[in-house]
Amino acid sequence: MAQQLQIEARGEREIVMAWRFNAPRHLVFDAWTKPELLMRWFGGPREWKLTSCEIDLRVGGTYRFVTTRTDGAEMGWGGVYREIAAPERLVFTEVFDDAWYSGEALVTQEFVAAGDFTLFNTTVLYATPEARDAVLASPMERGVAESFRRLDEFLAAYPRD
Repeated sequence: MAQQLQIEARGEREIVMAWRFNAPRHLVFDAWTKPELLMRWFGGPREWKLTSCEIDLRVGGTYRFVTTRTDGAEMGWGGVYREIAAPERLVFTEVFDDAWYSGEALVTQEFVAAGDFTLFNTTVLYATPEARDAVLASPMERGVAESFRRLDEFLAAYPRD
């Protein structure tokens, strides 16, 4: 049975996304926070690839990602880590180089252990209702779902402790 991305618009400014990964929480957390692992799966739709990944994983530390599409187009973004509770929770800001929505977003990722699975929940709080609605109207759902499928494939092939 294929995994389905669950998306909910909450309030006026939030999007909540949920996915279940068939891997232990510590491994899913590592896949989101270690550049050498992110480089192997992250990027959104398959025509995009993560080509630059810098992470200073500490409160106040920054991250920067650049993805490149097969036609050479690039998309860059980054932010600052506000909270880190490994392997349970990450909170960080998100700002795109070429902003396609207004303001800075605040992203909260929760990694919930559920036996051999990890329930992954992401809440994104946007600066305005208009920014949130612009994201909902974009192809974001396709990109997130494809990225999560790519992570599923990576985790399935990753050696377990």
